[in-house]
Amino acid sequence: MPEHYTHGHHESVLRSHERRTVANSAAYLVPHLRSGLRVLDVGSGPGTITVDLAERVAPGEVTGLDAAADVVAKATVLAADRGVGNVEFVTGDAYALEAEPGTYDIVHAHQVLQHLSRPVEALREFRRVLAPGGLVAARDVDYQGVIWYPEVPGLDEWHEVYLRVHRLVSGEPAAGRRLKAWAREAGFAVVEPSASFWLFESPDAREWWGGSWADRALHSLFAQHAVEHGVTDQAGLERISAGWREWAASDDGWFFMPHGEIIARG
Repeated sequence: MPEHYTHGHHESVLRSHERRTVANSAAYLVPHLRSGLRVLDVGSGPGTITVDLAERVAPGEVTGLDAAADVVAKATVLAADRGVGNVEFVTGDAYALEAEPGTYDIVHAHQVLQHLSRPVEALREFRRVLAPGGLVAARDVDYQGVIWYPEVPGLDEWHEVYLRVHRLVSGEPAAGRRLKAWAREAGFAVVEPSASFWLFESPDAREWWGGSWADRALHSLFAQHAVEHGVTDQAGLERISAGWREWAASDDGWFFMPHGEIIARG
C-alpha cells in the first residue's frame, strides 16, 4: 500500500491506531452505512475500524486490505476475538486491487492517501471497483495544520522534522486539504467534502498519544528515516521524544489535528 510507510509498524505506531473506531474516525461515513453493503477498507491496519464497519453492515461482506502481512494477521485475530464473521483481511496493493469492477458498494481509506506518492492513481483504482451508485470515502489528517499547547520546543522540532521526513519518504502530510482536488482529478463526478478533528487533551489521551509519539520518535521507521536522510540526528530524536513527554505531562496539554474528508461518487 504505501510504497514507504513513514512510521513503519513498530508497536508504538500500532498502539496509536488501536482506539480508532467508526465513531471517532469515520463519522462522516455513518449516514451512508446500511445492512448488506459490500465494503473494502484499504489500509486497514490493525482492523479496529474495519471490524466496526463489518458490525454495522452485517450481513454485508467487508474486506480489510493492508500491505503488511503481520498486521493483517493481527487484524484477523481481532475479528475472531470480537466474533465478527463477515470480515476478512488480506494483503494487497492499493494501486492494483484484486477485484472486478462492480465488486464494492463502498471503498474506504482512513489515513492512507497521505502515505501514497500517487494518490490520484489510487483513487482511480478505488473508483474502478465500485458498483453503480457506490462511493469512495477517504479521511486524512493535515499534519501541516496541527496546533498544540503548551509551546514545547521539542514539538516545534518534531513538526519540522516530521513534515520533511514524510515528504521525503511517503507522500504528502498535508493530505487533508488536498482530498477534494485529488478526487476531482481522479475523475469523480460528485465530491462531497467535509472536515472533522481529533483533540487530545485529557490525561488519558495525552498519555496515550504523547507516549506513543515519544516512543515512535526513537524506535519507529520515522526515527530511522529521519537519521538516514540527514533531517536530524539521535540527539534531535531524543529532544523530540522528551518534548512529547513534557507535553503529555502538562495539565494544560492540548493537541488539535484537523482532518479532511470526502465522499466521492460517479
